[in-house]
Amino acid sequence: MEPSHKDAEPAAAADPRGAPPSSGVVVQVREKKGPLRAAIPYMPFPVAVICLFLNTFVPGLGTFVSAFTVLCGARTDLPDRHVCCVFWLNIAAALIQVLTAVAMVGWIMSIFWGMDMVILAISQGYKEHGTPQQL
Repeated sequence: MEPSHKDAEPAAAADPRGAPPSSGVVVQVREKKGPLRAAIPYMPFPVAVICLFLNTFVPGLGTFVSAFTVLCGARTDLPDRHVCCVFWLNIAAALIQVLTAVAMVGWIMSIFWGMDMVILAISQGYKEHGTPQQL
């Protein structure tokens, strides 16, 4: 018996993407942040937790406090912008959170903003020390 056409197909054809199984291609994915989101400062972990706590109970207050950490030298994902510009972007984010808190949108945004601060603080600990910071 002769092998059917189905058995004669190469293994790569079975891959739905059409790529060979071990092509050696490396794909890197990066998150593109908007200017407000990129202005969130990399703070020490305890400060980030305090800002999250403040944002949870008073929308925008933790974001307002984090704006001043930029003036104290906290790094952001906007290295090409002046410190004052990044400070005002954080103040604008805090005002947006306060003004839209009435409709619950600002409160939810404020909590997510605080969570992003904590995530950035943890990722900074990984980069600087090679190990996670103590909680």
